[in-house]
Amino acid sequence: MTDPAPEPAAAGSGRFPFRLLASDSQTQARRGVFTTPHGDVQTPTFMPVGTQATVKGVTGDSLRETVSTLPDVTAQMILGNTYHLALRPGHELVRKLGGLHRFMNWDGPILTDSGGFQIFSLSALTKIDERGAVFRSHIDGRKIDLTPEHSIEIQESLGSDVAMVLDHVIALPASDEAVIDATERSVRWARRCLDAATRDDQARFAIVQGGLDETIRGQCARDLAPHGFEGFAIGGLSVGEPPPDMYRVIAATCPHLPAGKPRYLMGVGRPIDMLEAIARGVDLFDCVMPTRNGRNAFAFTDQGPLKLRNAVHQDDPRPLEANCPCPACRHSRAYLRHLFVAGEMLGPILLTLHNLTYYQRIMHQARQAILDGTFAELLARHRELDRAGAAKAV
Repeated sequence: MTDPAPEPAAAGSGRFPFRLLASDSQTQARRGVFTTPHGDVQTPTFMPVGTQATVKGVTGDSLRETVSTLPDVTAQMILGNTYHLALRPGHELVRKLGGLHRFMNWDGPILTDSGGFQIFSLSALTKIDERGAVFRSHIDGRKIDLTPEHSIEIQESLGSDVAMVLDHVIALPASDEAVIDATERSVRWARRCLDAATRDDQARFAIVQGGLDETIRGQCARDLAPHGFEGFAIGGLSVGEPPPDMYRVIAATCPHLPAGKPRYLMGVGRPIDMLEAIARGVDLFDCVMPTRNGRNAFAFTDQGPLKLRNAVHQDDPRPLEANCPCPACRHSRAYLRHLFVAGEMLGPILLTLHNLTYYQRIMHQARQAILDGTFAELLARHRELDRAGAAKAV
């Protein structure tokens, strides 16, 4: 890896500085380092989703191996979820057992989502007012009272490195009045989260809402930017809108966010979507796509997606990708297909590891390309790969 020199001074304050190492001259792509108490996060980066204190089917050691071949990764950040962990095993139990890092034996950075997405995904079980949201548990139906203050209390008990504010996500399409109402409530809730915070070893990230309206998004970002958040997220996207609309909203939002703090696009997504968002100034991503697809015999490759249950792979001796260092690529496509057809649990595990490794390779390529001044070429190449791959998925 080519190290930039001299290294720009860190922005931010306290234990969570964000150092901007390079910017792309043809796009808004940024190469940075976000420092947390549990290690540096090289950006742009992808955070595997460990909703319930586990990335499904993957041990911590295996997860570390998905980045062990990348020279610019010193620690990998993963994501947990406030709502799910509060339900089981309970945040007080996690706190009693030493916090989420010790509970799941993970010594790298952790970001916890606030439960705001569950306001959206469990809307049929949710009642919302200015105080907060009242849920019915999807597990046993018991009542859960989630306010901004309680969301922060839970996340402080979990002890994550980054706590997300509680926000109000609404389904789209929606009227301008409904979008503005939810967006303004999200800003008020964000300020309450900041006021409720007590830990100086936990960063707080605000969340920009505003549907697909560029004006509302810009105003929300400007309303949040002056406050003491260590980072900013763009929420409420990748919920069914066409990709061009998502790209348009990202491009309209990022210029209103502080340049010296990390930007996180929540719940995204496809490799091409991440690269398009990086080109518009985003630094952090998370999505269940690599793990969920891996469990369902779907592998990401530069040659397009592979559906391993398809008969075309039955006697194929090739690996998924010849240049991939993951454990799945030590085996043939024929063997991997056999595992899925036979119902062996090793199949989903191996394909999950492959997909996570693929995502981390994409992020490594992006980081290096920004340093080398070639990110626009990388993006153009992946746009073509995405078009070609979609046309010949097998």
